[in-house]
Amino acid sequence: MSNELETAFREIRDVRALPEDIILDALQSALVSAYRKDTGASAAQAIEAEIDPETGRAKVFVEKEVVDDVMIDATEVTLERARFYEPEAQLNDIVMVQVEHTTRSFGRIAAQTAKQVILQKIREAERNSLYDEFINREGDLITGTVQSTNARKVTLSLGRAEADLPRPHQIPGERYRTHEKIRVFVVEVTKSNRGPQILVSRAHRSMLRRLLEYEVPEIYNGQVEIKNIAREAGHRSKVAVAALQDGIDPVGACVGMRGIRIQNIVKELHNEKIDVIEWNNDAIAFISKALSPARVTGVYLDDDPVDGKTAVVLVPDDQLSLAIGREGQNARLAAKLTGWRIDIKSVTETVQGALDNLALVPLDALTERHADLIAESLRIMEKKRLELAVMPEEYKSLARLADIVEQLLQEQRDEAHQVYLQRRKTAREALADQLFELPLDVLAVSQEALDILEPFENIGEVMLNYSIDEALIGRRFADLEGEPMTELRAALDIIRAADLDQLLAEAFSIEEDESDEALIGAELEAQAEEKPVDEPADEAAAEAAEADGSQPEVMLDAFGQPVQDEAPEAAAASAEPAVVVEPLPIDQEKPAAETERLREARSGEAEYLEEEGEREFELERQKGKQQRRQDRQRRRQLVLDEESGEVIAKRRRKGRRGSWDEETWEDYDY
Repeated sequence: MSNELETAFREIRDVRALPEDIILDALQSALVSAYRKDTGASAAQAIEAEIDPETGRAKVFVEKEVVDDVMIDATEVTLERARFYEPEAQLNDIVMVQVEHTTRSFGRIAAQTAKQVILQKIREAERNSLYDEFINREGDLITGTVQSTNARKVTLSLGRAEADLPRPHQIPGERYRTHEKIRVFVVEVTKSNRGPQILVSRAHRSMLRRLLEYEVPEIYNGQVEIKNIAREAGHRSKVAVAALQDGIDPVGACVGMRGIRIQNIVKELHNEKIDVIEWNNDAIAFISKALSPARVTGVYLDDDPVDGKTAVVLVPDDQLSLAIGREGQNARLAAKLTGWRIDIKSVTETVQGALDNLALVPLDALTERHADLIAESLRIMEKKRLELAVMPEEYKSLARLADIVEQLLQEQRDEAHQVYLQRRKTAREALADQLFELPLDVLAVSQEALDILEPFENIGEVMLNYSIDEALIGRRFADLEGEPMTELRAALDIIRAADLDQLLAEAFSIEEDESDEALIGAELEAQAEEKPVDEPADEAAAEAAEADGSQPEVMLDAFGQPVQDEAPEAAAASAEPAVVVEPLPIDQEKPAAETERLREARSGEAEYLEEEGEREFELERQKGKQQRRQDRQRRRQLVLDEESGEVIAKRRRKGRRGSWDEETWEDYDY
């Protein structure tokens, strides 16, 4: 390789950190583009370039047709010369022939084009290299330097790339100084035109998981497993761990000798409190430990088929505030850690409620079975009302009665659940299987009603729950205006009267149409993103003027493209006067109470909710699902034909230009 080319290769390789084959490919692509620009070759003509790595010499090969007499040198070649490159070439064959002139004969426009192609290829390769480097570190910890800060985010320098630390992903109360090194968790790495977009976080719960893996060798080696993490960044976290090897204390391994391991993590997370809890397969024991440091008297599980899993927890009176925590933080974290909704009640509250309802079922049985205990509890509650001292033994008596009461209530709930499951089984057998495959959007109800019914997922679940407990759906529709239950009842009657097999086939055909439209849209977007190499505007204008001086003057934009005249409608619209928005008046003298309220609101905005980023992502996904459901519903409507008395499915297809053709309907009789 020549000295100049070798020097350029090494400089680009060292500065850009790219392999030599990528740089060589960029130079070859630049030579092809320069040749096309210099000779005006057609895009259909194949052109290849080669650069010898040893000598640095460039060769350009062009596709030409073999003819007897050459009329156009750019596209034709004689048989004798063609056989020099292709010994078996014949007349009218297409062969690749090396051009005779060298790259030094390229003009100024061609040289500029080659420069643009080289820069574009190298920048693209650098972006891909950075993306490949950081995509492998997604979900891991990385150390960055604070480059700049503002109200929205903190920009970190990661060497050759930058990362964004948005405000929701920052630890509340933590301050970041320029040139300070901080450790962050890489949440997501995405591609963009400016290189990889790296989203990092210090409030993500997985950051605590990674810190534990680095600080605790037993976790890194697989001897201790992290089962779950519940975190409210900057305040408190709960970690459930389990030992995978006999003879290892999982909590002790995480805490370390004299708490040295957990203290290092606490300092890294801005003095965030961390509770390490041993995992237990028994839900009662696990919930009791999850509410630590509070002591628990009893846990009673209620696995409701409709409302989900709820745990009723009894605690002594002096442990109630500790179990709930500041602003319910301890109970909230325990619920996230265990996956159960937790209802915390004090012993006194439970006993008082039982004594007030002794005449109701099932508490009426206590009068005969535990008459002495009830009398003792009445005496103790009277002492508490008179604010007299209550002995610990008396508190134990109250706890014993509270335990009996909660067990009776749990038995009653279990019996009700069994009755509900039996009714559900009977109702399910009466419904056709096709109903559980029909999407919700075939229902002729409002969009608000469809949003409420979305958790049911299909028509069969709606009919099943409607037949079991109509009031359940009625409570969901309580906030809707009009008569939504009447509308839903009529829509379900139409579904019952329809041919389910044909209706199901129609639903699947619309889904296939949507998938085809999505593929076509993706292809169009991909084609729109492909842009030609930019050229300087003055050089493109000079080239056009040299080609034909008689042509009228053409205005060019910043990318060398001719400027189109605006349509008359657009010009008329631009001629209309702009709407002037008057600024809102500013109240200069706000009362002190209003000022204090605003200050509290601003401070409340600074508090971070643990899974805010995940919640925003889920909202965006739900919006997409809702839009697709609206599109499907606009294309399909079930109506009852009054003349024939049959259900007709009307389907509206998309017009040629992407708008809905209101006049074109296709009727299908069911």
